[in-house]
Amino acid sequence: MRWLISAVVPLMLVLTATNGVSPAGAVGPYPDLGSCSVFPDPPPGLSPRAPSLPSEAAWNQDISRAPIARNSAATIAYIDAHGGERLHPDFGSPRAYGLPYAVVGAGQRKLAVHYTAYGDESDPGPFPIPKGAPVEGGNRSDGDRHVLVVDRSSCTLFELYRGFFTSGHWNADSGTRWDLRSAARRPDSWTSADAAGLPIFPGLVRYDEATSGHIDHSIRVTLDSTRDAWLHPASHCAGDTSNPRAPAMGTRLRLKRGYGLGRFSGAARTIAVALKRYGMIVADNGSNWFFSGTSDRRWDDENLNQLKRIPGSAFQVIRSAARAHEC
Repeated sequence: MRWLISAVVPLMLVLTATNGVSPAGAVGPYPDLGSCSVFPDPPPGLSPRAPSLPSEAAWNQDISRAPIARNSAATIAYIDAHGGERLHPDFGSPRAYGLPYAVVGAGQRKLAVHYTAYGDESDPGPFPIPKGAPVEGGNRSDGDRHVLVVDRSSCTLFELYRGFFTSGHWNADSGTRWDLRSAARRPDSWTSADAAGLPIFPGLVRYDEATSGHIDHSIRVTLDSTRDAWLHPASHCAGDTSNPRAPAMGTRLRLKRGYGLGRFSGAARTIAVALKRYGMIVADNGSNWFFSGTSDRRWDDENLNQLKRIPGSAFQVIRSAARAHEC
């Protein structure tokens, strides 16, 4: 199981919005997830040479020996030609940089969610998202304002895009409920709190796992330019081109096996190893080669900066078991 933590803590509300830190500051450390794993593992006996799975189990799939897509070189060249050419951790410390989340228990009150943009592709509320749940970028942010909450009593993940708490309820452009015990994906053509129709939380690099020496899942990444298509487990597109060389939402990327890691240390090395074993999944449009992690005051920016040495040309596109769905 992935991210299975055995510590026993009473299932009361556990919220990481402040912990004595102002809304503008990074948060952390975070509560554990109890007995919840983050999506199932791949089917037993799956060949290590299998292409990337079309279900949410793909997040936990070792793709270190998976086949390379036929258009890999052309797609990597396209990515590098349409934005920055080096990897960039989109998280750090001490500022509110990265994606915060909250963990709640069975007693958390459910609040109504009013959808303001993509209600027809969203899951109906109410959601157990506390009024003080941390918001990406802080309460005054005018960006994506993702809100991520794990209910560890039911192993359910709740995510909002552009979430605003007001008058006793949440307003959001879109919202999704994810059963973390199921590998089921979103309906085709539906978005989520992310443009690709994927969950956000499973793709975050978390401080505790990075400093433990192993990360056992794929990582969320954004790119400047994407194709009007998606690959399962993605279910939605937001591309700006029909160019067949451009990456579709859900494209799986892997750091080349032969890329040397001798210069890397600490959490940065752990992340680099995960990029070889589990890779990254294209989940949204954004700054090129920016990959996601939690907002956590404990990150060491100097250590993370080692990852900025890795060029985009050091990556490959992995073959998917699913065909591309054109938009």
